[in-house]
Amino acid sequence: MLSELQQMFSLHENMLNIRSRRAEIIASNLVNADTPGYKAKDIDFKRVIDNMSDEAGMLTTTAARHISDGNDMSDGEEMLLYRIPNQASLDGNTVDTQIENAQFTENTMHYIASLRFLDGKIKSTLAAIKGE
Repeated sequence: MLSELQQMFSLHENMLNIRSRRAEIIASNLVNADTPGYKAKDIDFKRVIDNMSDEAGMLTTTAARHISDGNDMSDGEEMLLYRIPNQASLDGNTVDTQIENAQFTENTMHYIASLRFLDGKIKSTLAAIKGE
């Protein structure tokens, strides 16, 4: 029973971890907006999700330790990409604060939506356990 619950919530847990990591990367871009030569980065979100779904589709687990919990960002670090600027700057910095702010806002909205969905799942599971 516990492994089934863990499996049910693991995708959303991983999504929250990835969204949190992406927020850190975008925040780093914004902080370095005036740093000469700084290259804006982002996560290849689609590739990360594709890798997660490939792993989930290929493996059957009988114990919680059989699949990575998604906290190992060594694979995620490989998913980092450098943003290509719309307009080149003279100092080599590729951060466009308008794009970064928009990406940060969008990522935050998705994070909150995932968190609310997970909260709803937890509440409905608890209600089912209590027999409500």
